[in-house]
Amino acid sequence: MITVYGIPNCDSVKRARAWLTEQGLAYQFHDFKKAGVPPEALAAWCEQLGWERVLNRAGTTWRKLDEATRNGVVDKASAQALLLTQASAIKRPVLQWADGRLSIGFSAELFSSHL
Repeated sequence: MITVYGIPNCDSVKRARAWLTEQGLAYQFHDFKKAGVPPEALAAWCEQLGWERVLNRAGTTWRKLDEATRNGVVDKASAQALLLTQASAIKRPVLQWADGRLSIGFSAELFSSHL
């Protein structure tokens, strides 16, 4: 089973979910806002994808953080601590594919390569 992690009103998450549905692929959706960020999953994302890719420094949530908080994110541990409390600062969507591989962000080409 494919798991899509994200926020339902995020445009990238909407496009990813629509693409999966169009392909006839079953998936489950994990809503960060309602269910929070699973700490074990976040640790795996940071380990496999790199915390720099998981942290969305281009997003509104990141830009709204005070400078001291942004400057305090210097490694995997500090990034994970922030992302557990500021789920909107995670680049979205994060997908765990049926075979266990991970991807972050959406593009039809990227998703097709995981089929």
